[in-house]
Amino acid sequence: MIGFYNYTVILTYLSLCSAVVGITQVFEGNEPIAILCLLISGICDLFDGKVARHKKDRTDQEKLFGIQIDSLADIVCFGVLPACIGYHLGFNYGLGLISSVLIVLCGLIRLGYFNVKEEERQRNTEENRKEYQGLPITTSSIILPLLFLGKNNIPDVAYPYVFQGFMIVLAILFVLNIKVKKMSAKGIFLMFTLAALLILGFWKFSPFHK
Repeated sequence: MIGFYNYTVILTYLSLCSAVVGITQVFEGNEPIAILCLLISGICDLFDGKVARHKKDRTDQEKLFGIQIDSLADIVCFGVLPACIGYHLGFNYGLGLISSVLIVLCGLIRLGYFNVKEEERQRNTEENRKEYQGLPITTSSIILPLLFLGKNNIPDVAYPYVFQGFMIVLAILFVLNIKVKKMSAKGIFLMFTLAALLILGFWKFSPFHK
C-alpha cells in the first residue's frame, strides 16, 4: 500500500476519522456529538506534531508526508466540520452560507500558505516553530465548543447567528497577517485540561446520557 502507517501519523488519521463521524452526526441532528467530535479532533492535533518529532530517524519523505496529511486532515476537521455544524444550526441561507464558505476557503488558503512556508523553514533550520502567521485553523476546535457550551446564555433565535458570526471572525483571522505565538508545553497542558472538562460537559448534556 502507498503512504505511511507508523505511529507518527496515527493521531492525524484519528483526527480525520473523528471529523468524518462528526459530519455524519450533523446529518443526524446530533449537534452535541458533532461538537464533541470537533473537540476530539482538536485534542489529536495538539499532540500529533510532538508524537511525530519523537521519531528521530524520520526520512524526508515521512516529514513531507506528515506536513501534507496534517493540512489535508485539518481542512476537513476544522473547516468542513464547523461549516456543516454552523450551516445546520438554522439553514439561514444568507449568513449560514457565507460563514460556511468562508471558514473552509480561508482555512484552505491558510493551510496551503503554511505548507509552503513550513517546507521552506524546514530546509533552512531544524528548530521548532515558535510562532505562526495568522490564527491556526485548529483554534476552531476550542472556540466553537466553548460557544456551544454557552448557548444557554444566548437566546435560541440569536444563537445560530452568533455561532456563524464567530465562524466569520475566525475565518478572517486565519488569513490575517498577524503573529500568533506558539503555545508552550504548559499551554498545551492547560488546553488539554480544558478539553477534558469540555468532554465531561458534553457527556453530561448529551441526549444519549441518561
